[in-house]
Amino acid sequence: MPKKVGRNKRGKRPMRASALSRTPAGHSVKALLASGRPSLKRVTDQAAAQLSRSRFWSSWLAERLPTATLARISGIAEREGRLVIFAETAAWSARLRYAILELEREIRAADPALIDVEVRVLPRS
Repeated sequence: MPKKVGRNKRGKRPMRASALSRTPAGHSVKALLASGRPSLKRVTDQAAAQLSRSRFWSSWLAERLPTATLARISGIAEREGRLVIFAETAAWSARLRYAILELEREIRAADPALIDVEVRVLPRS
């Protein structure tokens, strides 16, 4: 019995080889951000400011926290007036919460614009 012709088959149409050659070359995100386009300027400025704030808080916490606790911090971010500190595990998160409670007055003195300080779990990848 002969096979049915392609037009009678249900499902997806086969892709032509010529359609693949017409796609534009892809750009990497890094190359787009480095190009300095005005539309991406705000994104790069925000990323640089966030990195700067993260470095400030990591050095600030390094002066005040024990080395064992500091080694278990997996990240620091400042979002919408909240300082978010990420710990590797739930156990270290609990220890870090108690340590941050003792430092909360100093944290608010370092940056009065902060609304809240949170500790969350974020395992290292």
